[in-house]
Amino acid sequence: MYDYVIVGAGFFGSVFARQMTDAGAKCLVIEKRSHIAGNCYTDDVDGIHVHQYGPHIFHTNDEGVWNFVNRFARFSRFSYRPKVNFRGRMLSFPINLTTLHQLWGVKTPQEAERRLQAERIPIENPANLEEWVLSQVGRELYETFVYGYTKKQWGREPKTLPSSIIRRLPIRLTWNDDYFNDRFCGIPEGGYTQLFQKLLSGIPVETNVDFLADRCRFESRCKQVVYTGPLDRLFEYELGANDWRGLRFQHQVIQTADHQGIAAINYTDAETPYTRSVEHKHFDPVQSDHTVITHEYPADWQVGDEMYYPVNNEQGEQLQQRYLAMLPKNYLVGGRLATYRYYDMHQVIASALHLATKEIARDKGRVLRTSAHPPLTRRAA
Repeated sequence: MYDYVIVGAGFFGSVFARQMTDAGAKCLVIEKRSHIAGNCYTDDVDGIHVHQYGPHIFHTNDEGVWNFVNRFARFSRFSYRPKVNFRGRMLSFPINLTTLHQLWGVKTPQEAERRLQAERIPIENPANLEEWVLSQVGRELYETFVYGYTKKQWGREPKTLPSSIIRRLPIRLTWNDDYFNDRFCGIPEGGYTQLFQKLLSGIPVETNVDFLADRCRFESRCKQVVYTGPLDRLFEYELGANDWRGLRFQHQVIQTADHQGIAAINYTDAETPYTRSVEHKHFDPVQSDHTVITHEYPADWQVGDEMYYPVNNEQGEQLQQRYLAMLPKNYLVGGRLATYRYYDMHQVIASALHLATKEIARDKGRVLRTSAHPPLTRRAA
């Protein structure tokens, strides 16, 4: 018997398992894939740590979360400064004063603001992604940086998408081209998989195990199930399937020391079939006469495919709430898939720490010292 069977060896499941194990609970982690670490999984390809499911840059302003991950890995400082290739023209990104100088020749924040004021399209209440961007930066920047990339990424016209998708994109009137402004930012030396190996040290982990194929057996072996997979799959799509976007990754070893000179280049035109090219040796630098490039291709999603980006429309939100109401009382859920939300790594970790704190306080009378966070988890009533 286990106190918890934890379904999923990504950040949420692994952090929760670590905290509960350290508090004296008996945990079992099971994972459908052949490896731990979820989408953060890195594989050693001839000495280069390849982010198999897209680049993951750890960033946070939360000192508690930062201290927690540093227990399991040493982080090298990394500043994410991708470039944009728009029909062969290379531009600074995210949009900053360098970008506006490249496009318009402006040299000061005041000149940039005057030009943006002239470019903005007055829309009092932007109703969608396209209207919001046009109201912020105007038509030229929208078509250069947003329209083609967004249409490829989401497989639909930007005017049909909510503005919440794009509001995270920085727009700066300074020369700062660092994508993240967080206090702490870095890449674990040796890759993310090594971090997860230490995070799960001493905890039984079973990979290549489909929880839903043997659900009754696992439920009978524990007091509670912590489920981090999609809820619609948990209930065998009884009420229908939520909508996701998929990705396809094409990895290629190239016999050159440096192929593109930077970690990532975004291709923002609608004609190029992939959204970005990633050169992994720039994340965790290594001297070699070869390199690994990954091209990311957005893909339509269907049941059975890997899930990457939730399409958070009103219909999907309502379906998610209906599935949440069906959860058995001995189930806890959390993480990106189970909550049908796109979260950064530090947010998932914070939510797992939050849930573990509640569980320990409830069951053991002990409270862990973690930073305060709103819960990103759901517990059946």
